Amino acid sequence: MIQPTHSRRSILKAAPALIGGGAVLASIQKAQTSGAKPPLMAYVGTFSSPLHDVLPSQVDLPPGNGRGIHLFEVNRKTGELSPRGVLELGTSPSCLAFNSAGTHIYSANETDKVKGNDAGTISSFSINRADGQLNLLNTVSSGGAGPTYVSVHPSGKFLLVANYFGGSVAVLPILSDGSLGPASDVKKGTGKVGPTKATNAPPGSFAFSGHDIPHAHMIETDPAGRFVLSADLGLDQILIWNFDDRTGTLSANNPPSFSLPPGDGPRHFSFHPNKAWLYSLQEEGSNIVLFDYDSVKGQLKPRQTLSSLPPGFAGSNFTSEIMVSGDGKFVYAANRLHDGIATFSVAENGTLAFVGEEWTRGDYPRSFNFDPTGNFLYSCNQRADNITTFRIDRKSGKLTFTGQYTPVGNPSIIVFLDLGKAG
Repeated sequence: MIQPTHSRRSILKAAPALIGGGAVLASIQKAQTSGAKPPLMAYVGTFSSPLHDVLPSQVDLPPGNGRGIHLFEVNRKTGELSPRGVLELGTSPSCLAFNSAGTHIYSANETDKVKGNDAGTISSFSINRADGQLNLLNTVSSGGAGPTYVSVHPSGKFLLVANYFGGSVAVLPILSDGSLGPASDVKKGTGKVGPTKATNAPPGSFAFSGHDIPHAHMIETDPAGRFVLSADLGLDQILIWNFDDRTGTLSANNPPSFSLPPGDGPRHFSFHPNKAWLYSLQEEGSNIVLFDYDSVKGQLKPRQTLSSLPPGFAGSNFTSEIMVSGDGKFVYAANRLHDGIATFSVAENGTLAFVGEEWTRGDYPRSFNFDPTGNFLYSCNQRADNITTFRIDRKSGKLTFTGQYTPVGNPSIIVFLDLGKAG
């Protein structure tokens, strides 16, 4: 088990008291006396100044203007974000995931490294349900270099990790107190790496990344928690694993993967609420593939491929995030370099049609997320050092900028926690 350094521990203990905790408590007390809802909190993971040297291959990562995990209170009516503290971390906690009870949060520390080898680290934090502040529980090895994605298995007993620069996926047991144990399984990607030029690249695109070695970019279970899917950008594959929720181990499904067109680079995917459709976003191909998903066999069958960009686009682009709206009527996809979020309507058979796009008002949208109501979308504009807020038209799916810019250094992800719901 990897323990934090003394200096980092000191910073972590002191950071929650810097600002914000009192403001959140005041909001909760006001809510209790007025009958209003308790605060809705947002947690923003950032690229922050690394405590260790950045890996040589991390060409996409800046030195880090973030300060760690930034906390905000969300105005439920306007979507405005009000600062409520910073948990100082110099490890680039670029991905965050809650447990289902909302009592713990886990961070993938993308620029942190275990001393003596190339493995990265994952940290666990308990959440003070009174004010939303965080307390470090422990930090363990991620099972590979450059962890870029974490998700919690529906059982609540395991954390799934994708190590981008190590090309591996790992399973970490979640202990009874919410802390993490050593990896119960690590699987390293193997196979033929795809070409640097994507099969479906936009005309005139010079965008290429990750086709030098295997690069695990996302890992998540299917809706039932029976199978685990992981996207490997370098191998151009979505790998499918059987998951043993007693031992926390992965075994290859039959077939073990689905191959996307060479060079297209699957990055993220999102299941439709009906659990039967999966939408995969390709980083270098700048396209979306609709799959029918067989939940019994854990198999994918492609049915539609379309561009993530507006008709007629030519030039360089990297995609980043894809999400299905909570009502299942729309799919949203973020395009970096082009710096827009595209909206697609979902037909009765799951196929997509381009509705429109909205400029993010910032450079390089690393990811986006919906607030719990589905009324607002927040874009984490990594190179613009801001988060921009958009109101969602629930009928048309279109986005309208609210005029709200929230300054955050190198934001990577935003996740939400309602303190009014039982933990």
